Amino acid sequence: MIRRRALVAAPVLALAAPGIATAQQGPWPNRPLRMVIPWPPGQQTDVAGRLVSQMLTERLGQPVVPDNRPGAGGQIGTNLVAKGTPDGYTLLAGSLGPITFGPLVSRPPYDVEKELAPVALFGEAPFIVLVKPESPARDLKGLMDMLKARPGHYTHNSSGVAGAQHLVTALFLARTGLDALHVPFQGSGPALAALLGGQVDFGFDTPAAAGRLIAAGQLRALAVTTSRPSPLVPGVPPIAQAGGPADYHVDSWASVMVQTGTPQPIIDRLAAEITAGFAAQDLRDRFANIGMAVGGVSGPDAFAARLRRDWATFRPVIEQLGIRAE
Repeated sequence: MIRRRALVAAPVLALAAPGIATAQQGPWPNRPLRMVIPWPPGQQTDVAGRLVSQMLTERLGQPVVPDNRPGAGGQIGTNLVAKGTPDGYTLLAGSLGPITFGPLVSRPPYDVEKELAPVALFGEAPFIVLVKPESPARDLKGLMDMLKARPGHYTHNSSGVAGAQHLVTALFLARTGLDALHVPFQGSGPALAALLGGQVDFGFDTPAAAGRLIAAGQLRALAVTTSRPSPLVPGVPPIAQAGGPADYHVDSWASVMVQTGTPQPIIDRLAAEITAGFAAQDLRDRFANIGMAVGGVSGPDAFAARLRRDWATFRPVIEQLGIRAE
């Protein structure tokens, strides 16, 4: 269940220097750990997972080995961890798609609430509302006026039905009462190429994908989806400050999760080490280089509360529109 858990299973763990001891196994960790990354190498969650694995290796004194298990929109690797042994030696590099959206738009083989325990959430990457420079929409209010004047006429891209871009855009349209035609593509690369080529009128994407195109003047950024301005997209206002819905806040994030049943002292130790690790400016700078800002680390309780809020935000829109993963 997505909440902090009391220790209910033997053997009872004790906090002991330098680690957490059990009568049978000795201090934790006393052997290498595995960080399952449910995406291919080079993807943002992969890079984030590798950076955190390196940091934890240094802090825990045991290797934390990245293990890419891509497929099914992140569900294969996520399920591998959910069905694993809750001993603190297998970690999940969790991300928005398989953790927040997956349970709402499909029937994944895992149950996030029952089989995965939050450890720490870190990093924030807004989505950016984007148009071509020649678009008549000079700002977000201009885009909204266009959509209002011709409901269903203008088009937006996405990386696929029920993907993050689709759902983030659907939430924006639902909150504003506007209508636009969804044009899905097979992945974020083709979706962005369609926007650049003028095949669609607007789209939502991340700083990692669109930052260089904005800097080069190939795309115009109208707003970011977070409630506060993002240091990753300087000078671009939040949707709420640009004439959009006042309660709109969506971001992409990176996290670490473990199997439900993992002893609470291990979860707390991992959360504490991750929090301490991100105090280093070098690690924060490396995250900024992959398009994620680290303003703070959410521990198990705050992470769990965030998941519940996000599910409550997106569930009504998904049900209203009948969005299901293809």
